[in-house]
Amino acid sequence: MSFVPCPVVSCLVSIPMSRGFIKEGDQEEIPRVPMRAYLPEGVPNFVTKEGLEALKAELKNLEIEHSKVGDNYIMGNFIDAKMKLLIGRINSAVEVDLSKAKKDTVSFGAWVRYNGRTVRIVGVDEADIDKGLISFISPLAKSLMGKKVGDIIGLKGSEKTRVEEVSFEPMALTQIVREKNIETATITKIETQKPIEKEIVGMGLTQQEVHEEVTDLPTKADEPHRFEPETTAMEFLPIVNERGNIVGRATYFELHKGNKLLHPVVHLHVINEIGATTRLYWWHVAFGETPEKTLKRKMAEILGLSEAKPKLKRQYIRDVKTEKELVFVFTVVSEENLPLTSEGKDYGDVFAKD
Repeated sequence: MSFVPCPVVSCLVSIPMSRGFIKEGDQEEIPRVPMRAYLPEGVPNFVTKEGLEALKAELKNLEIEHSKVGDNYIMGNFIDAKMKLLIGRINSAVEVDLSKAKKDTVSFGAWVRYNGRTVRIVGVDEADIDKGLISFISPLAKSLMGKKVGDIIGLKGSEKTRVEEVSFEPMALTQIVREKNIETATITKIETQKPIEKEIVGMGLTQQEVHEEVTDLPTKADEPHRFEPETTAMEFLPIVNERGNIVGRATYFELHKGNKLLHPVVHLHVINEIGATTRLYWWHVAFGETPEKTLKRKMAEILGLSEAKPKLKRQYIRDVKTEKELVFVFTVVSEENLPLTSEGKDYGDVFAKD
């Protein structure tokens, strides 16, 4: 067993293994164990009460999984390694007593509303930006810490906004919805159909008939939404060698500022029954996943193609000014009305060598 030095941040837990990215279902391959969320050396592992309870619940679930593996030493070793990392986090956890926090000042555990959005500052293992939970070591959390209602904070670039509310009592968090916002679509529908409703009433229809007629009319909400590539600056992604073996990890931001750290991505060409390409999508391979697993998950979550069977077409290295990618090109046949993709040159250049 050997340890591979990591160029950025930290390494994987080392357990016996051979290849990096493999076909799903290959029982000879030992799963790779991803690191826990990044916590800088020397920084206390602050957690909320809920966060610590979640870590303990996760440990119980792993113990149950471990009891079911039987003689499968591969999965046993895999779960053992995950438990070791998790126990380390639990033992180092520092639960923050929110009752002692200054109620008018942003600090760890606070709910903060700014620019119409509400987030909560939590521990690194609790963070989930899509759910409005941000890590206390994130740039946004650092810009909010110590602020009070009315104070100005800087966001991306030169954008600035004010802190609107600070609370240590639960508030509704702003969740990022990857699909079209239903509430907004409903409002749009009502506003655009008022003149039509008046016109139908003038025809002598009942209010119930008016409601049924208006509901069935086509609206912008019925149109397919447009696909947008995900760009989460602080998300950790795997670093690989040219054979696809994982040798480290780095944040999205670090991988896209010209460091030329090789990282895996998947390209998906959606083709119709006659073989013509109708859509092009791409995603970064998630840390701890194979290209196939990331692709199938994204196809189900974003495209609604949970039953589709993509085929690997080829793989190659895409080396451009800002990044270096190990590209896995897949195709899938579908006649579904999928999210539209950009027709711009920059977007098209991503797939130029597929």
